[in-house]
Amino acid sequence: MPVDTLADLLGREMTPTALEEAAQLAAGLSDGDLVGLVERLPAARASVLLQTLDEGRALAVFASLDAPHQAVLVDALQESYAVGLFVAMDPDDQVSLLDELSPDLAEHFLAQLDPRARALTSLVRAYPRQSIGRRMSPEVVSVPMTDSVDEALARVRLRLQDAETVYTLPVVDEGRVLVGVLGLRRLLATDPDTPVAEIMRPVESAVVTEDAERTARRFLDRKLLGMPIVDADHRLVGIVTVDDALVITEEADSQDHARQGGTEALGRPYLSTAVGDLVRSRIVWLLVLAVSAALTVQVLEIFEATLTEVVVLALFIPLLTGTGGNTGNQAATTITRALALGDVTPRDISRVLLREARVGALLGALLGSLAFLVAGAVYGVQIGLVIGLTLLSVCTIAATVGGAMPIIAQKLRADPAVFSNPFISTFTDATGLVVYFLIARAVLQL
Repeated sequence: MPVDTLADLLGREMTPTALEEAAQLAAGLSDGDLVGLVERLPAARASVLLQTLDEGRALAVFASLDAPHQAVLVDALQESYAVGLFVAMDPDDQVSLLDELSPDLAEHFLAQLDPRARALTSLVRAYPRQSIGRRMSPEVVSVPMTDSVDEALARVRLRLQDAETVYTLPVVDEGRVLVGVLGLRRLLATDPDTPVAEIMRPVESAVVTEDAERTARRFLDRKLLGMPIVDADHRLVGIVTVDDALVITEEADSQDHARQGGTEALGRPYLSTAVGDLVRSRIVWLLVLAVSAALTVQVLEIFEATLTEVVVLALFIPLLTGTGGNTGNQAATTITRALALGDVTPRDISRVLLREARVGALLGALLGSLAFLVAGAVYGVQIGLVIGLTLLSVCTIAATVGGAMPIIAQKLRADPAVFSNPFISTFTDATGLVVYFLIARAVLQL
């Protein structure tokens, strides 16, 4: 395949002939193929590939990469070439890249912009990191409500080259206060002399300091093409488009999924991530979970005498801890997702606890009944009863705790995904064992 051929070629010594051949192969590939190839190649080879492309395609490929990956390539590219790519990017994309660079290099890149571009980029950079203002484009085409349709179209034509989008047009008053929104289709279909104020519609907007992820999910839920961003006085300051919203939610989902698995999101493609970075993304979580798992060891030590008297109890420990952990993980994942989508808020915690307790009890009753029949037939009725009652209890506790933890995290202004599945598994392991041995002592009269 051409992609594989180009990858092999880039792995060889780059003579002038090889560079020319690489440029010809790259010219025949789509931007998507080139992005995928850059993501898989080591930084040195990827930088060579970028420099074989014409300026427009190189910018399109570079801008499609995650900001951490862009920063790695900046180190591998010639400085003048990297600066050229940076200067040609949109202000919001420039800010994302600047966040990944060292402070000195970021200031150097920022100094290369002309005064107008530097002002726009600095404006976006001034907002809090997790805010939607950090992800908006300040290059927005607005239409005064006093304009006619013909005048509005003239404004759009003047800004076609530098505007983030012209499909969604915010309508403002003389003080730049947002009063409505207008779609390009409606504008084109209306008589040229019609006042804009007569055809604009109510606007869905966001305040510049709102959380980026929540805003993006609300944006996508409303199925919008663009959302105007306003300041505290409702003055228009920028716009977010559907591609921005998709990137924000993809980043948030990647981080949540990674943390639920006990690691940190890489922020760049796996094959282009250094082994040291892979280790760093996992080691802290492993250390935390190892310390947490010590609780389980302590529980086993406390009930060592019980295990000595009835050795068969040890056989069911993996079943019980695994079932409890899985039940808690299911509940936590469901509620974390519901929080992200706005289906659940912290005020709903009592309803969530009640629902998850009921779900856990029903799951525990079903699994416990099955375990009672199987374990009772093999090891006796008393052992079967211990296992059945433990599953009922563990599933109820795990589902309730798993549903509560993400909500508690959000109330504490923490990321719900931090209360991730490994933490819940460790908690349910320890509490499940305590419940198990207490039930065993009561039923078996130990």
